[in-house]
Amino acid sequence: MSTSLYPSLHKHSLSLPLESGITAADYTDQYWRSLYYFNCFRFVIGSGLLIVSWQSEFASLGSYHYQLFLYAGIGHVLFSSLFMLLIRLRLPGFNRQLAIQVISDIAFFSLMLYASGGLQSGLGVLLLVSLAGAGLISRGRLALFFASIATISLLLQETYSLWTIDHYAAQYSQAGLLSMAYFAVAWLAHRLAKYTLASEQLAKERGIDLANMAQVNQLVIQDLQEGVLVVDQYGYIRQRNAYAERLFDLNSSADKAERLKLSDCIPELANRLTSWQGDSSISFDLLRLAHSNALVRTRFLPIQADSRNGVVIFLEDMGRIQAQLQQLKLAALGRLTANIAHEIRNPLSAINHAAELLEEEQLESNTDPRLVRIICDNTRRLNKIVQDVLQLNRRNIAKPDLIDLHEFMRKFLEEFCHAERMDRNVFVLRSPNHHWVSFDRDHLNQVLWNLCRNAWRHCCKQADSVRIELSLAANENNVYLDIVDDGPGIDSQQVKQIFEPFFTTAAGGTGLGLYIARELCETNQASLDYIEGSSGGHFRIICQSNQSCL
Repeated sequence: MSTSLYPSLHKHSLSLPLESGITAADYTDQYWRSLYYFNCFRFVIGSGLLIVSWQSEFASLGSYHYQLFLYAGIGHVLFSSLFMLLIRLRLPGFNRQLAIQVISDIAFFSLMLYASGGLQSGLGVLLLVSLAGAGLISRGRLALFFASIATISLLLQETYSLWTIDHYAAQYSQAGLLSMAYFAVAWLAHRLAKYTLASEQLAKERGIDLANMAQVNQLVIQDLQEGVLVVDQYGYIRQRNAYAERLFDLNSSADKAERLKLSDCIPELANRLTSWQGDSSISFDLLRLAHSNALVRTRFLPIQADSRNGVVIFLEDMGRIQAQLQQLKLAALGRLTANIAHEIRNPLSAINHAAELLEEEQLESNTDPRLVRIICDNTRRLNKIVQDVLQLNRRNIAKPDLIDLHEFMRKFLEEFCHAERMDRNVFVLRSPNHHWVSFDRDHLNQVLWNLCRNAWRHCCKQADSVRIELSLAANENNVYLDIVDDGPGIDSQQVKQIFEPFFTTAAGGTGLGLYIARELCETNQASLDYIEGSSGGHFRIICQSNQSCL
């Protein structure tokens, strides 16, 4: 039921475009259904009178003119049968059909009343039932009109009986009382219809208000920065927000159209819910989702006092929370490193300038040139550290772009080998398919440059010594980019330290290359790991696959 169909209800409800589940067509169907049942009642009454009139103990029915009574009864039954078809066709309109049926009842019952000898037959009471039913069906609008027609017909029948039936004792007082009963029933039906309409109006308002509240709740749930699932007492998911759909891959239109059972689509979460319902004080470890490998913290809140009557499940993606904390940490670290780098660069410039002056004067003096070279080398090393630190401070500014890894790696290897003057045959790209990812091109270029330079340094420098392998993860949500070389690998005792800042095993290295590479990957919602193997380890970048471009 849209609020636009009932403008008078807007002042009682929020002005939101809602559907409360009942439409105007539903109320139209209810009216016609009531008229159909009323007509069935008329058919039963008419048929019953015909059957009863054949029994000798009810000789008063049709006692004066049985043939007229029979014709009137048959006409009433046929008329009722005809209207069963017209009601299904809904022709003519509702009010017109109701008026025709009630007036036909008055006419046929008046004829049967006359054929049975007048009011003493008791048939006049049957009109009370018809008037009451008509008043309720019409919501009281025509009840008094029908009562007036019935009263006029009753008085005319009584007068005509007095003129045509010999020795007929007129019963105007009884006719008057029966007419008063007609109006009383019509008035009661009118009042009852008003109460019914008021109840319907109130039900409509409450329905709109409840629908508004439901939509407001849904809007609030959708706006939450965590996943929300509302599960009923039978284990079915009644509501969910977009964040939960992304976490559990429930965003298909088919899933939204049908009721999902928690145990069918998320069995690991259903097991936790069952355990929590048995003991609400229990604490759970982080839940790792099988399809996305994400870590989720679960929180259960009962809808009512009894947790088995429904529960709200809150789902926090720890990866997102950790990313936010990482951003805050890096923002503070960035400000600190920028200040430190600035303070280092000023005296460093002075040292470098002094070293240059010493180098110019070494020919005129006996100064050992090694000392000057040591000063210059360490000055350049410190300057490289300062540049890396400043670059690390700017690394959180990412401009992700859709990248075809196959084409990107092909062009990168050509550029890298040309710039570093390396043999192109040492590097081989293995990518049977095209894989699209979202990544900042400059960041990815910097990460690969660092990793490929390390691979070149430690490989045997033969054909295909360094392999770049692209593959799709088993869950089809991630893409693996592996940089594999035929070198000895990293010592197992040093693996845990390689991503720490300022850790290096190379002479003259700054120890920031792998640390910055991992930070750049995390900025682009990716990860950089070292994978150990039996024949030596290799580095792996895990990116989120953008399957819409595949």
